[in-house]
Amino acid sequence: MRGGLHRVLLALAGLLLLALGGAVLAVGLGVRPPSWWPHTGPHDVLLSRAERTHYRDAPWWWPAVIAALSVLVLLALAWLTAALRRRRPAGLLVDTGDGGDAYLRGTALQSAMTAEAAAQPGVARARVLLGGRRTAPLVRAWLRLEADAAPAVALTTFTTGTLAHARESAGLAALPAEVRLGEVGHRAERVT
Repeated sequence: MRGGLHRVLLALAGLLLLALGGAVLAVGLGVRPPSWWPHTGPHDVLLSRAERTHYRDAPWWWPAVIAALSVLVLLALAWLTAALRRRRPAGLLVDTGDGGDAYLRGTALQSAMTAEAAAQPGVARARVLLGGRRTAPLVRAWLRLEADAAPAVALTTFTTGTLAHARESAGLAALPAEVRLGEVGHRAERVT
């Protein structure tokens, strides 16, 4: 959901900036703007001298401008860090039993779980993603079941098989999972 929200906000901001830039370019090329448009011709400036110096002597003007711009910069930085933050652990540290640790890549665990889940009877397609933190990973799985598969059996097989194997092989005490089941679409049979 967060990734979708970021894409929507970014698209809206881009469309707004594109529309404003296109309108300014059109006026600069000589297109007659509507009566409410603030700039009337190609030689019009963005801020006139009177607009730039109108509040210069007011004691609240510069602190308000600096505060507003600071808030905008902080919001932009928060948005950027939220967009760039990794939501999946790159890997897990696995206790090897001899006092050392081994590094298990998150993508390797995901691939192994996906392959094992897809090999289950009644499962047509599977997709497994590893999320959470390195110390507390969690699994999100999507299983597409064949038309004649029993969902309870598929879920039980996944939790006692694939999920249990992953938890044991990574040496985790718990591996919480969210499993979504769906049915593979198929064409209706023709009856003649």
